[in-house]
Amino acid sequence: MTTTMSWLPRVLRWGFTVFTVLCGIAAVAILVVMAVDPKLPGNANLGTAKVELMGLPGTIFLENSTLGAQLAHGGLSMRVNDAAGLFEIIKHTGLPVALLCVLYFMLLFELLRRLFRNVGRGESFTRPTFRLVQIIGFSLLGYSLVSAAAEGWFVHQILDYLGHHTAVTVSGMAVQLPRVEEFRFGDNTNLGSSYFFTGLLVLALSEVFRQGLALKNDSDLTI
Repeated sequence: MTTTMSWLPRVLRWGFTVFTVLCGIAAVAILVVMAVDPKLPGNANLGTAKVELMGLPGTIFLENSTLGAQLAHGGLSMRVNDAAGLFEIIKHTGLPVALLCVLYFMLLFELLRRLFRNVGRGESFTRPTFRLVQIIGFSLLGYSLVSAAAEGWFVHQILDYLGHHTAVTVSGMAVQLPRVEEFRFGDNTNLGSSYFFTGLLVLALSEVFRQGLALKNDSDLTI
């Protein structure tokens, strides 16, 4: 048991170090793309690709700034008339959401690296370790709410654009996509995400660390 605990915190610490660096690289890449601000040409033509849509074989294509998708069976087809506008929404709304996600996970992995550094040193029941566990728990709760709002806003922007620029046909019959109402927090958001409940679990574990720290202090005073 002692041998296992001697190498496991070290492995986890280095693993979280690697993840922190990778998230940093991803954040820089996203910032570069946002700074360069690439544009989709109006005559963009990437041809046709065979994919699987809703469990059925289908095709997607991008021709002259028209993005389309069609099922091989079922007669369902969709065309986005101005793919360049959709690309702009993904770039200006989706990239900031992705950057938020990457920056948070970089912070989370750094906190976990410090936590297992302390564990590897035999400092499990100390005040810095207790604080780290608390910060991780509260950060997960905060991220669950902020990411829910950000992702909901992104989904709202996409659905609103598709509602105005998409032609859908089912078996040759045109279908009008429903229009999206004004965005409100809670619409298209996942407020019950696993991050929220994980944060609650981590905060519960922080109480275990707090009581362990109190018992350790009492034992030191007794000795």
